Amino acid sequence: MTAQPSAGYAGDITAVDGYLLLERDSSAILVDVRTKAEWTYVGVPDLSAIGKKTVFLEWQEFPSMAANGDFVAQLDNVLRERGAGPDAPIIFICRSGARSRAAAIAMTRNGRRRCFNIDKGFEGPLDDKGRRGVLDGWKVRGLPWTQS
Repeated sequence: MTAQPSAGYAGDITAVDGYLLLERDSSAILVDVRTKAEWTYVGVPDLSAIGKKTVFLEWQEFPSMAANGDFVAQLDNVLRERGAGPDAPIIFICRSGARSRAAAIAMTRNGRRRCFNIDKGFEGPLDDKGRRGVLDGWKVRGLPWTQS
């Protein structure tokens, strides 16, 4: 795994490297910070093959897209419940890497030492026709996901 170090958190990693870290490190946790609408209509990472469950916690709340002011406290509670120590790798994912980067920075400021951002997110960047899910990201890389 090659992380691209960044100010304020452990760095950016590819979706494939994120999955490999989840697979190889029993303490690693994936946190999907997209909205409930995105989880429902776009799909979610499926970690069942490696015996894990993704944490789903909105960074911004749909439909207002207001910041979730309780995000850090809520995630801290979940991480404690899962027995994640301060050195456990926490991997954040959103649609394209912006919200997840902000979440990684917030949790690093809160004392988590190994917060990573999946740099292209679940759907990746826009292509030349303004569409996601074509160029890069969790889905395009063929990583396991499911849709309700």
